[in-house]
Amino acid sequence: MASIKASLKAINDAIRQQKWDDAVGLAENVIGRDPNSYQAHVFKAFALDQKNQPELAETAYNTAIGIRSDAQAWQGLIKLYEKQGPKALQKYQLAALKLAEIFRDMNEMYKCQDVVDKFIDFARARGDRAQYVEALQLILPHSPIYPALEGRVPHPAKTYETIAQILEIDEKKRINTLIGERRTRLGAKINEVTLEVNREVLCQSQIGGIYEQLTLWTQDDDVRRHYEEKLLQFRYDRLLVTPAPDKPAELQVVQKLANDMVIIKHPFKLAWDIAVEWQDHKEIKDWDVNVLNEYCSFFPDSDLYRVLTGFMTSDLSPFPKREAETPAPPARASETDDESEDDEDGGAPTSVVPYTDEDRLLMMTEGISTTNSLLAHRVMGEYYQHLEEYESNVELMRKAMQIMLAETEKTGKIFTNANQSFMLYLGTALVFYQSPRNHSEAKFLFDKVLEVDPTSTSAMIGVGLIYEEEEEFDQAIKFLEQALKDESGNLRVQAEVGWLYALKGDYTRGKAELETLLQPMVRAAVSKDLLAQTQFRLGSCIWNLDPSKAARKSRNGAYACFLDALKSNFNYAPAYSSLGVYYEDYAKDKKRARRCFLKAVELSSAEVESAERLARSFADDGDWDRVELVAQRVVDSGKVRPPPGSKKKGISWPLSALGVAELNKQDYAKAIVSFQQALRIAPEDYYSWVGLGESYHNSGRYIAATKAIQNAQKFEEPTDSNKLGDTWFTKYMLANVKRELGEFDDAVALYQEVISDRPEEEGVAIALMQTMVESASDSVEKGLFGKSIELATGALSFALASETNMANTFNFWKSVGDSCSIFASVQSRIHDFPTDNVRKLLDLDAKDDSAYTVMADVDNVGKEVILAEGKFPDDEKLGVELTRVLHAAILAHKRAIYVSADDVHAQAVAYYNLGWAENRAHLCLPAQLRTQSSRYQKAAVRCFKRAIELEAGNPEFWNSLGVVTSEINPSVAQHAFVRSLFLNERSAHAWSNLGALALLQNDIKLANEAFTRAQSNDPDYSHSWLGQGFVALLYGDTKEALGLFTHAMDISESSSSLTRRQYPTSLFDHILSDPSNLSVASLIQPLFALGQLRRLDSQNIAYHHLATLYQERTNDSLEAIDTLEKACEKLEANYEATESAESLAKFALAKTDLARSYLSAGEYAKATDCGEMALQLSSDESTNELTAEQRQKARLSAHLTGGLAEYFSKNIEAAVSYFEAALGESNGNPDAVCVLAQMLWAINTDEARERARTILFEVIEKDSSHIQSVLLLGIIALLDEDEESLDAVVSELQVLRTSDKVTDAEHSRIGEVFRAVAALSENGTESDILTQLQTDIMLYPHLPHGWSRLAEFSGEEYPADMALQVALKAIPPRGELGAVDLADAYAGTRKAADAQTAIFIAPWTSSGWESLGSAVASA
Repeated sequence: MASIKASLKAINDAIRQQKWDDAVGLAENVIGRDPNSYQAHVFKAFALDQKNQPELAETAYNTAIGIRSDAQAWQGLIKLYEKQGPKALQKYQLAALKLAEIFRDMNEMYKCQDVVDKFIDFARARGDRAQYVEALQLILPHSPIYPALEGRVPHPAKTYETIAQILEIDEKKRINTLIGERRTRLGAKINEVTLEVNREVLCQSQIGGIYEQLTLWTQDDDVRRHYEEKLLQFRYDRLLVTPAPDKPAELQVVQKLANDMVIIKHPFKLAWDIAVEWQDHKEIKDWDVNVLNEYCSFFPDSDLYRVLTGFMTSDLSPFPKREAETPAPPARASETDDESEDDEDGGAPTSVVPYTDEDRLLMMTEGISTTNSLLAHRVMGEYYQHLEEYESNVELMRKAMQIMLAETEKTGKIFTNANQSFMLYLGTALVFYQSPRNHSEAKFLFDKVLEVDPTSTSAMIGVGLIYEEEEEFDQAIKFLEQALKDESGNLRVQAEVGWLYALKGDYTRGKAELETLLQPMVRAAVSKDLLAQTQFRLGSCIWNLDPSKAARKSRNGAYACFLDALKSNFNYAPAYSSLGVYYEDYAKDKKRARRCFLKAVELSSAEVESAERLARSFADDGDWDRVELVAQRVVDSGKVRPPPGSKKKGISWPLSALGVAELNKQDYAKAIVSFQQALRIAPEDYYSWVGLGESYHNSGRYIAATKAIQNAQKFEEPTDSNKLGDTWFTKYMLANVKRELGEFDDAVALYQEVISDRPEEEGVAIALMQTMVESASDSVEKGLFGKSIELATGALSFALASETNMANTFNFWKSVGDSCSIFASVQSRIHDFPTDNVRKLLDLDAKDDSAYTVMADVDNVGKEVILAEGKFPDDEKLGVELTRVLHAAILAHKRAIYVSADDVHAQAVAYYNLGWAENRAHLCLPAQLRTQSSRYQKAAVRCFKRAIELEAGNPEFWNSLGVVTSEINPSVAQHAFVRSLFLNERSAHAWSNLGALALLQNDIKLANEAFTRAQSNDPDYSHSWLGQGFVALLYGDTKEALGLFTHAMDISESSSSLTRRQYPTSLFDHILSDPSNLSVASLIQPLFALGQLRRLDSQNIAYHHLATLYQERTNDSLEAIDTLEKACEKLEANYEATESAESLAKFALAKTDLARSYLSAGEYAKATDCGEMALQLSSDESTNELTAEQRQKARLSAHLTGGLAEYFSKNIEAAVSYFEAALGESNGNPDAVCVLAQMLWAINTDEARERARTILFEVIEKDSSHIQSVLLLGIIALLDEDEESLDAVVSELQVLRTSDKVTDAEHSRIGEVFRAVAALSENGTESDILTQLQTDIMLYPHLPHGWSRLAEFSGEEYPADMALQVALKAIPPRGELGAVDLADAYAGTRKAADAQTAIFIAPWTSSGWESLGSAVASA
């Protein structure tokens, strides 16, 4: 022993001297001698620790502890662990615990606490968060040393809170980390990954136990409640991710925690939601009303609060009515709500209690739209079923069942009763919604309910209702009676059976069944709805049993039952409907009846009969807004359209009433939809067809309106008119449609039919007059001038003969004025003006002349001219009649102003119309009087200004003001046009007028821009193109101008006199330029234009004269003679009256043209006389009535005409003298020379023929390209057999033959001369002739004359066919070939059919007739 002590001392000395190897050796020596030497093991462990051999040192310390658990070894071990750091923290904790226990047993509490504190500090400083949490376990109540350290360490609540905070952060971080890692895997879905991670973390989490301990140990109630909320949230979150087999246990824990919170009334919403929602009672009334009221008090902002409050304040609620309470302090939704809700919502939340059914339904609908509460859906389903909102209930219950399944899947809670309720609500709704399409599904749902609860009254009644809706009453009775065998005391089922008998038609048995149920129901205190329903049904049976008036009028029969039903349930709608029928049909109390119907419709939109009677009542009062409300309510109820397969008929009247109401509101698009829907339900509804037609008409869809009205008229034919009432309205509407479509003849005929049956209809009479006037105007635009005059006359005659009092209406006088204006437009028929009728019309209902004093101080227009009678000279009649017509139109529009004094809009339009009438009168004045502003023009300006004052926003008024002031005050006109365009920038009229004003002011650029804008806005407005043509003329582009004038002529109306003046004038200027491709066909359109202009303005002689120039070129001599004779008479009379040099000049030119027309017609003596007079009138060069060019042309024409007339009169010498004079005055005009040469040759004397050769050579010397002269010389050379001259002519013709300046006709004549040369020359053969013909074809294969001559020469069929094909391609519009040439081509084929075609094309030529004769002869 002594030696061991010495050895231990030696070891101690070595350690002091830090001789660790020696110490270890000595210690091992001692251990070898005494293995149980505690101190040796301690020294060895210490030395090994110093040598940095912790594993061996730890082993040595553990060996020493095994020998004796002493503080020294544990302290050494702790120091060793401290050096190792966090990796030895778990061992350090065990060592610290053991050491603390040793000090505790030694009663050295300070050392015990110091060990624990140092360990915890070490763990906090050196370890991670999990190790720190594990270290804190030493000072928790379950720690072995906690009793010794209690009071010396922090309170357990503080420690538990620290641990909870650490674990919360760590678990949240772990969840996010794992989700982030796993979501990147292939095929991973975020929802599945989240669920998997949450399950893994939450199911392993210890935080739930920490929360439980914390709530047990804390002494602060706020902290306890806070962590109770966290504990419930944690348990609920873990329940959601727990596997299905383990959910029931977790579910029980969560429910208990939630119920405990509700018991202590802690306002944590999750707890209350669980406690309320997870109760699965069979009936809503089984819920604890106190809990529901407290829920509503705590959570007034929740969706469930809105639904519950709306339901619990309704009459349907089985709970006592709750009043508005002072809300509890706002509840915390979760532990993260750090901010006050007051800051966000503007104050504490308040509960709202609805007081009306509308507010209640709105509140509940708002709540159910965003909630997933099963209780809310059950309550809402009950309420919707009560309101019979079946469509909404179907959608809601389907959603509720999905929510229920999702909730069961999440929590494992099975909601058996909720599922039953949802199936019942859904089945009941499906019975009525789109019946019978959903009956199979409803039956399936009811069967499912009966499998779980065979005594379910609602399910049994639901099945019965299915049969009832399908009108299978026997099946329904059979099923319900079978149900009664199992539950014979069910009064509700018995009542349904009794009612089914009544529906079946057995009112006696139904009455008996229902009567026996009343007393039991009263005794059993059934619901007021069931009692009221039974009483009403009993009343219905009594009502139908005896339909006599006395029985139904009795107040002791059905009437008493209906009243009893209302006493039982004041809000039972069918009873109100039946009482309304009683009061209206039998008590004759319409006031009470309306109240009953109104109450019934307010309570239930399904009361269709009440709604119909109420709507008719409102319609009789003209209250269309209420009609619309009632009809819309019925439509929204879903009762009007039966679903596919239903035996019930649809109800069309609500949609028809809705359409009529919308029609009265001028909402035509909606009216069309309503009437269409009504007609889908009832295709034979006459009035819906009429309403649809009227709606289409008012919305501008006239074709559809026509079809609709025609469909309505189909029902008029087989039906008695007494059933449909007045059917004239369909004719009137169809006439309106025809009028809008421009089918005025049909419209007038229909209006006249209506008027013949109903002559007192003022509106129809006015419409007839307006239509006749519109048709007359349309006829003027189409060129039907005679028809327009007939219509205008008819309108005036009808206005005078009408039986209605229309003389005081604006439209009447407007129509009269417009009818008079038609005569001013078609001046050629002005003698047909019914003066007598107009005089009577102006005196119609006119007590004095005050009605015609408007603007009288300006225009001086009164009734004097119209009333004036007497005989006027023929040359004055037209002017007098025109003045009478213009004054009549002006006075009619003045009368329109007078009768529209109370209507500002009508008066503005009347002034506008009067302004145009005054302006028309101004335009009809002679040109010399229009140079200054006339009284008519001044009156027009004032009228338009007055119209603008009355209605300043009308762009047409401003445009009209600009038109009449364009020449008076251009600045005002410009302002007016700009203002008009500001109001309507797409007006082509205003842009064109602005362009015309710019032309007047010589602003060509602005004019061009304005006309371009007009064309872009309305390409079919002719005056914009006309104006563009004037711009082109000013720029010198006559070809472009002619094209624009032609286009304007093509698109303009026949009433456009400006285009009919300018187009022929421009085309005639083009004709004077001697175009090479001008054909006779191109003269037809200007002739038509001038003919229309002659009828529109019969006083303008200049354009009549121009027409004769076109007629002369179309060989219409007789018409030209007639026109020119009249023109000469007027010009001569005018000259005699005025001695005007201008009139004399026009007279001279007219005589010149008349002479040519006489010559063309073969009246040579008259031609000579007119020619002589023209020469006399133009002989004095000192007068200035004709320009030098005009005089030269006129005298040349007169000389040539006189010469030709004398020639054809066989006065050759006189003819030659005329031509000699013509050549002298025209400086040898080559065309005149050619005519003279031919005439000299015809004299057949050597001297004359030599003279002909001489003058032709003189022409060739001056102009070698004059083809006619060359051709004549060639023919003369042939006849003279002058080879030298012939060679020269042939050489010149060869040059001309290839010239591009030669016309097609001239090419034909050149070819004819070459053929003659080949045929008549001495050495000429048929081969030479054929060569010339072939050359002609080669040079001009597109011309038919070469082919025709080849066919004639060769007698072959192919050239003739080619000639015809070429001719067909050369006719207009692709070419300029005339009718004669085409007829010759047809005749050249020598076929009978082609010959007939040739005759049809040009019957005046002989070729067709000859060809036909040849074909017939050879047949």
